[in-house]
Amino acid sequence: MTDTSTSAQARDATQQVAGQAQEKAQEIAGQAKGRAQDLVDERSTQVGQQVSQQASDLRSVSEQLRSQGKDAPAKIADQAADRVERFGEYMTRSDADTILSDLEDVARKNPWAVALGGVAVGFAASRFLKASSQKRQQSGGSTPRAAFPPADLTDPAVVR
Repeated sequence: MTDTSTSAQARDATQQVAGQAQEKAQEIAGQAKGRAQDLVDERSTQVGQQVSQQASDLRSVSEQLRSQGKDAPAKIADQAADRVERFGEYMTRSDADTILSDLEDVARKNPWAVALGGVAVGFAASRFLKASSQKRQQSGGSTPRAAFPPADLTDPAVVR
């Protein structure tokens, strides 16, 4: 009987410890999620403000074009400024949950567009990495060197 009660006590203690560990893990996950949301909220507000500044710059370009008598390009710049300004306002007022929800909606409605966007981002990233690696090699940066230098095939001792 004592073996049964001891094993039951051990099982209860194990379950209690597992429950506490699970609660602690959920608490930590909740804190991490909260911090991530706060960071996204902060960054989206910053992006919104920067984009709104770009809209203001586009409006200045539009005014300059109008003063030069170039109404068609000025109209295009105004339209672009309107769209950029709306996007900036959206980013400024939206929180992380709203942005994520809107992105999910776009992905559901346009899965091919999202897939093509992913391909485009991957291509751009590969071009960036290739360009940066070439730049490092040209500048003699910290690229890893081979363990053995390449053989000189013009040396008669190596050719044999």
